[in-house]
Amino acid sequence: MSTPSSWPLPANSCRFVVPRPLVEQQRRHLLTRDLYLFGAGHYVEATGHHMKRDIHDDFLMIYCTAGSGTLSLSKLKNHLQLQVQEGDMLMLPRGLSHEYKADINNPWSIYWVHFEGPLGQSFIDNMKLNAENPIVKVGQQPKLVSDFENMLQIRQTGYQLKAFIHAANQLRQILSFIALLRPAITPRRQPSSHFDLKKIHSMMQERVHEQLDLETLAASCNLSKYHFAKKYKEVTGSTAISHFINLKIEHACQLLDVSNESISQISYDIGYDDAYYFSRIFKKIMGLSPSQYRKMRLGSWPRKSS
Repeated sequence: MSTPSSWPLPANSCRFVVPRPLVEQQRRHLLTRDLYLFGAGHYVEATGHHMKRDIHDDFLMIYCTAGSGTLSLSKLKNHLQLQVQEGDMLMLPRGLSHEYKADINNPWSIYWVHFEGPLGQSFIDNMKLNAENPIVKVGQQPKLVSDFENMLQIRQTGYQLKAFIHAANQLRQILSFIALLRPAITPRRQPSSHFDLKKIHSMMQERVHEQLDLETLAASCNLSKYHFAKKYKEVTGSTAISHFINLKIEHACQLLDVSNESISQISYDIGYDDAYYFSRIFKKIMGLSPSQYRKMRLGSWPRKSS
């Protein structure tokens, strides 16, 4: 584990370092060896908190829930200093020399976790972070606070391995949730752009019963079709039309589950006049036809022919 902070711990904060023998147990156990904890903590109004690491040999996640601070990165000849604000998540990969500190006048409150394992870099890659800016602006997320608090309960379990297996899987949940949040909170590179992913997805939900083309979506953002398609793919990793079709099929599944409407009627309900075309799209996405899907409600899973 990288050198922990020697910052004096006040009564309302906590710091937990995993005993070395337990680290080795996690490293070997089937359920933890791919991703496991070295240490975790919660610092509240961390006046004077400061840490510098020239050698960083694990992964470090820091979630700023209040106040502010700075993060400095030394990369070869380049030196970057980044502001950390309330709602920022820092993801510092192994090998990244760094220095961070709480603001003097408005010291931050942070949750932090040191972790390791072969999947550590994969989870960070899944967030698609900019190599020169390891900060994800997730905002105030009560779920993240709850998840961190639950993970910190390991300090009251008497070093039981089962508790650390649970904490390792909570860590996976946090890391995957951040990646799930990221398309909605990716900073806009062009301040003048009207690209608002939340607004776009709301429009799709509202019009899931009808057709919606790329021209209409692009017009809602005052962008050309080309620039809209490029921006959407850049932010989400998929196309707007494929996402809209997936929303339609999700809604079709719901109708198949809760209603007795015919396949043709459900096709019409989600904006497809051609029931055959709807069935083809449904099967392409779900892997089975609408009628086969409906049978699942009755407890009959469609069997493959031998």
